[in-house]
Amino acid sequence: WNIPYEWMDSDFAVSREQVNMYLTSQPDVPWVTLRYIIAEVNYGGRVTDDKDVRLISAVLNGYFNKGMLDDKFRFAGLDAYYPPKEGSLEETRAYLK
Repeated sequence: WNIPYEWMDSDFAVSREQVNMYLTSQPDVPWVTLRYIIAEVNYGGRVTDDKDVRLISAVLNGYFNKGMLDDKFRFAGLDAYYPPKEGSLEETRAYLK
């Protein structure tokens, strides 16, 4: 980041709620919409540097994409960071521990 930004817990909470809303109300994952809302609206309203605007979009492109549904997907290309396999709430909680 070129400028320090004061992200708030509410930025994350709103983004999480919107992801949940879109995933439960639409038959397909609206990748472009999710990236836009989170990068440009929720967080982007605080970002003032043009390079930081590009950065936040690039970061979200790496996380919010169809590839993350592939079992071989790794966040940031690191083997330790991957989404849990589809399963029950208990299985997801166990994965997070």
